[in-house]
Amino acid sequence: MTSLTAADEPVVRVATDDSNRELLSIAADGDGTAAEVGSTGVPGIEPLVAVTQGGRTAFYLRCDEDRLAAIDAGPADGPGSNPGQADAVVDHEPSPTGLPGLPGVDGSVRQVLGGCGWRRPTNPADHEAAGGFAAPDPETVLQVGGELRGRGWGDRCQDESVLEAWKTVRDAADDGVVVVNGHGSRADGLLLTSAPFDVLDGAQSIARTAGADRIVVFASREDERVLDTVEAAIENYPGPDAPMHVVPGPDAYRAAEPTMALEAIEGNDRLEARLRPPGPERFGLDGRPTLVHTPRTVAHLAVALRAGSPADTRVLTVRGDVDSPATIELPETATLGAALDAVNIDGEFKAACVGGRFGGLTRSREVTVDPAALADADLGTEGTVQVIAGDHCVVEFVGRRAQFAADENCGRCVPCREGSAQLADLLRDVYDQEYDPDGIDELVGVMRDSSICRFGVEAGRPARTAIERFGGEFAAHADGRCPAGSCRDLLEAN
Repeated sequence: MTSLTAADEPVVRVATDDSNRELLSIAADGDGTAAEVGSTGVPGIEPLVAVTQGGRTAFYLRCDEDRLAAIDAGPADGPGSNPGQADAVVDHEPSPTGLPGLPGVDGSVRQVLGGCGWRRPTNPADHEAAGGFAAPDPETVLQVGGELRGRGWGDRCQDESVLEAWKTVRDAADDGVVVVNGHGSRADGLLLTSAPFDVLDGAQSIARTAGADRIVVFASREDERVLDTVEAAIENYPGPDAPMHVVPGPDAYRAAEPTMALEAIEGNDRLEARLRPPGPERFGLDGRPTLVHTPRTVAHLAVALRAGSPADTRVLTVRGDVDSPATIELPETATLGAALDAVNIDGEFKAACVGGRFGGLTRSREVTVDPAALADADLGTEGTVQVIAGDHCVVEFVGRRAQFAADENCGRCVPCREGSAQLADLLRDVYDQEYDPDGIDELVGVMRDSSICRFGVEAGRPARTAIERFGGEFAAHADGRCPAGSCRDLLEAN
């Protein structure tokens, strides 16, 4: 197979989050090489057509069949209003191995996401041309991994150094397992469908370093494109040191919790968090020492090994009250405001729930996206920013989160099982003019301090931060009034 970077003629890349055979057929009928690449992570600008020749790429955003037919092979001089003119033209090195910028999204970088929307996901030649399949020695992996922290709540080492876990598995036995937990996160799904070789490279490097002889990629059975793409990438992976296979699991949110992911992989019908100690590093999948990392973590490792140093970036998904969600990569020094600038908000910005399903609420755009700053602001580090517009009620928002926790928890521990149900009831009581902020705060504290996994630890954070930062809205509801105007029917019913 020949890599796209080796092509002498123009290369026309069609990037989309779903297969678009019509566009690809039109591109193939023109001059040059046509290639279907994965999504960029920003569906609002897709289908994105990128025409590259030499050191220049022309980008055509939201490109339809008529517009593509009007494009001459080779980068246009654009931008302009003519259908054949580009929306953006970027000058770059002659043979870039990653997307040279993301038109329409200011401030983003393309290090870990560099292959998304640029390389053919399951084509090993493209990945090899980008420096992939290099198989660095374990000492190098340990050195680079020493500066790596786990990304996402599905990672056993979330916000912590991965090094001690790796050493524990390495010292335990030679039959360890590496689990790539790709369940539930939009960012992880993007990497698995648009840059799966980066994920597999990182997993192989960890397996060699930790003495693991098996790699499992775990994802929801509902994510058929993820499952199919990873299966194809594994089949095309040249000479893996450790065998790899894909295991689909239930679509339940809780299945992403590291130990519940292991339960699902083992085939258990009832998903419950495991008591710790011992952790998975000592007693994991089928009783073997196991490392559980997200695709973001292992892809960061793979990219860092190629670059010689870790990428100080964060992959974030911005969604909620927006025209279209976006998964982007920002420097850790960037602010939440930079993430919000990547989307068009439906209405006036009111707040953001930062950190996934059980993130914290904030009005501030100035908090930086590094995990320490987010934690100091009582925000989550899962990598999701949920936008809340002005006509969206905060009380209703956190009430739905609490009810979700009550319905979806695994039931293993009392603080989470009973606490989430009581929290949902206390928030519902606000509509009956019974508002007990001190009682809510005490309950959330017990859940945080006593639950056995992050589900229960974090389930109360939306309510806690909302009451702290939007207390006036709760008091207004207790007086029979919704400032956002969206709860009128509920208040009148009570």
